[in-house]
Amino acid sequence: MKYMKKGKQTEMANQSTISILSETVKTGIIKSNIITMLAGLTLSLYTYEYSIGDKLLEIVLATIGSILVIGAAGSFNNLYDRDIDSIMNRTKNRPTVTGNISFQTTLWLGIIMSLLGITALYFTTPLAALLGFLGLFFYVVPYTMWTKRTTVYNTEIGSISGAMPPLIGWAAIYPDITHPAIIGLFVISVIWQMPHFYAIAIRRHDEYKAANVPMLPVVKGIKRTYIQTNVYLIILILFSFPFITLSLGLMLVALILGVAWLVLSIYGYNKMDPEKWAKSMFLFSLLHMTVLFSTVIIYSLMGIFFNL
Repeated sequence: MKYMKKGKQTEMANQSTISILSETVKTGIIKSNIITMLAGLTLSLYTYEYSIGDKLLEIVLATIGSILVIGAAGSFNNLYDRDIDSIMNRTKNRPTVTGNISFQTTLWLGIIMSLLGITALYFTTPLAALLGFLGLFFYVVPYTMWTKRTTVYNTEIGSISGAMPPLIGWAAIYPDITHPAIIGLFVISVIWQMPHFYAIAIRRHDEYKAANVPMLPVVKGIKRTYIQTNVYLIILILFSFPFITLSLGLMLVALILGVAWLVLSIYGYNKMDPEKWAKSMFLFSLLHMTVLFSTVIIYSLMGIFFNL
């Protein structure tokens, strides 16, 4: 019985450590970004008619490298934002705030993951490594350390790093990111983030205000946010058309999703209170991402297998 009790305590301690590391590197963000990376990767395989076997090593290294780089970005962000995170309800229990993980441990975790991740990406293609570094840099320096606390355009700056995974996945297979399809996927990935994070900011208005984070809805109000959201959704719709260079079907899926999102925005703003409008916009943003990127991955894999 004593042995079993000790083993259970050890298991609980291990789970606690795993939980702390998971929250520090933001595994939720890693998972969602790996999906977008795989969308770019599989689309590249399909476009240049590679089989999975042809590029198996690159696929493994791109996945590992992306996980490490994204995790490093999350660690650095948590480290720098401890003061803000301690004020907001959704972040006040992060390990970097509670002290469950030390400053030094988090710093070294970020550094080691950065070096290993960029190295792994380099062994796919140097361009993939460069894109991984740029994504990390934009998230940590221009976004976290500068614009997040100083301007309502912090979301736009942060969106650049958030849209890097599809480019990384594509570049890991083929080091040329000028194809219209990947440009379209990248721009959609950038634009998607504004309506998504504006919706979060509306729902967390008081928390962002208390933390003095100048999110657009907090500084400029709901009407300005609504107008700017619709402008971005129109741009998102327009960048559905580059997919036609590869597939009419992909273009139609992206187009329908974009138009539906714009209709929801206009209808919801006029029929709902701001909280409900923001909630509906947030939920649709998750549906948009899931359906679009899953469609890209499935379409690409089917094309790869049928070409074998």
